[in-house]
Amino acid sequence: MSRRSSSTPVLAIGALGVVFGDIGTNPLFAMREAFHEGHLEMSEANILGLLSLMWWSLIIVIAVKYIGFVMRADNDGEGGILALVALVVRKGEEVVGGKWLLMVLGLFGASLLYGDGMITPAISVLAAVEGVTVVAPSLERAVIPAAIVILIGLFAVQRKGTASIGRVFGPVMIVWFTTVGVLGLSQVAKNPTVFRAVNPVYAVAYFARNGLSGFVVLGAVILVVVGGEALYADMGHFGRRPILVGWYGMVLPALVLVYFGQGALLIGDPSAIDNPFYRMAPDWALVPLIALATMATVIASQALISGAFSITLQAVQLGYSPRVRIRHTSETERGQIYIGAINWFLLVACIGLVLGFRTSAALAAAYGLAVSTTMVITTALFYVVVRQRFRWSNRRAVPLLVVFSTVDVAFFVATLFKIPQGGWFPLFMGALVFTVLSTWRTGRQLVLDRLLRGGLPLKQFVESLRAKPPVRAPGAGAYLFGTPGVTPPSLLANLRHHDSLHEQVLIICIVTEEVPRVHQLRRAEVTDLGEGFHQIVLHYGFMEDPDIPKALADRVVMKLGIDLGTLTYFLGREAVRVTDRPGMARWREKLFAFMSRNTTSAASYFELPLDQTIEVGMTVEL
Repeated sequence: MSRRSSSTPVLAIGALGVVFGDIGTNPLFAMREAFHEGHLEMSEANILGLLSLMWWSLIIVIAVKYIGFVMRADNDGEGGILALVALVVRKGEEVVGGKWLLMVLGLFGASLLYGDGMITPAISVLAAVEGVTVVAPSLERAVIPAAIVILIGLFAVQRKGTASIGRVFGPVMIVWFTTVGVLGLSQVAKNPTVFRAVNPVYAVAYFARNGLSGFVVLGAVILVVVGGEALYADMGHFGRRPILVGWYGMVLPALVLVYFGQGALLIGDPSAIDNPFYRMAPDWALVPLIALATMATVIASQALISGAFSITLQAVQLGYSPRVRIRHTSETERGQIYIGAINWFLLVACIGLVLGFRTSAALAAAYGLAVSTTMVITTALFYVVVRQRFRWSNRRAVPLLVVFSTVDVAFFVATLFKIPQGGWFPLFMGALVFTVLSTWRTGRQLVLDRLLRGGLPLKQFVESLRAKPPVRAPGAGAYLFGTPGVTPPSLLANLRHHDSLHEQVLIICIVTEEVPRVHQLRRAEVTDLGEGFHQIVLHYGFMEDPDIPKALADRVVMKLGIDLGTLTYFLGREAVRVTDRPGMARWREKLFAFMSRNTTSAASYFELPLDQTIEVGMTVEL
């Protein structure tokens, strides 16, 4: 689906399936967990207070913060926390002090999204399948096996991509939002006074009445806005306007009705708190509703899984992650990709969560902390962007910072109480992923520093060939190196061993820009160095994966008269040796060495023909 060829309504329907799946399935468990979290009395005053908190959370966090403001801070149309980091820290800028801290926080926020990508499928599928216990309590033992089977099926079809099933995502979610809206409306019609809760006085009175217990409940109220970050992260697929249309046209009204409908039900029947969502439905509708909820949770999970793939692609391109095998699953959508290593890692983690926590209620204790932490980081990064990039005055920016950070910090502190019950899991996973990403970034910088120490400028090397020309063999050779203007070590090693070079030598450097995509006309930059040498700099955005032969065929081959079928590619492959030299802690050096040995080969990553590629080994001491 292309923004250029599709109207806003069509894109809005697509956004319903991809962007709003996560936030749209939260009504399955959010209301129930709010009362369980604080062990609150099931009184009308508490129900109205809770509804008021949910209403204002949706308005302030989603409608105002993300859709109203944060989504305006796009990086060439792309969103997400790594795109926001790219706006804060531009390539070539010195990263020190506050900017270094913001970059680290942004990287940690991106790391936390992997934990969210594990929890969302597990809790959503569990919550949907648990509906069978409302129909037949004897089926409780079947919940966990059924959830695991659904998860295995979900992850097994990922390799086929979302191109074919994506067409049904939007219509299914239209049915879902319509259904939950009608269910809520049926209950609100019996007690329309629940809409008094839009008055913030009820939220204030709720805190005054319940004290610390009321504050702790914010750790469950945040479940209402879980998925808000997805609106920003998936903005590049649809654009801000279709997301805005989908939100105000269907999602917000449906969510308000279903939450207020559950509140109306609980005021009349407090015993329905065991599963207020399914208790709203008449008995004859339970089985179809469970089937629809299961489909909706699968779609919601799909969005998080695809998001994990996209984050990984960005991390690889920005130099934070080892190369991984990335496969495109659509010929028309660049964003539809499949990463097997991430897919199976998420599946194992989801199954482990289902077996470990066993119920959606128990798993809800682990849900929310990653989101609240990411929300705080997003607000901090957004403030820096509007001050430095958009040139907002403090008079304009500070009030937004105060409002957003007050809400974000309140949610964050409340979710800290969840750490002993399971909140440690997203923190642990975030710390683990952050360690991997930061270690790879630092390790690659150390390797580059070692390789460049005493590095020979390319122009000086070419000049030296005039004084002592080597034997020149027919054809062309291409040497890949990450730093333009420097002679590749693989070239020096090849010349030293064979005392000969090809008649034409291409020095190819891949540069990842701090923008999502680079236009084809700006892809290749060719510099003639003389003596048959050409420096070729290929520019890619952080949402693109490089294809060197294709780039050469599109922009270089005709210009230089090179036959790609006979072009030989030379790659340097570093064998990392752990030492006691200053750099990283020894355990991190061992981790980096392990990742280096197991990373996807450069030949495969850059789409080089294996029968035309030669790897030149080099030992690098960390």
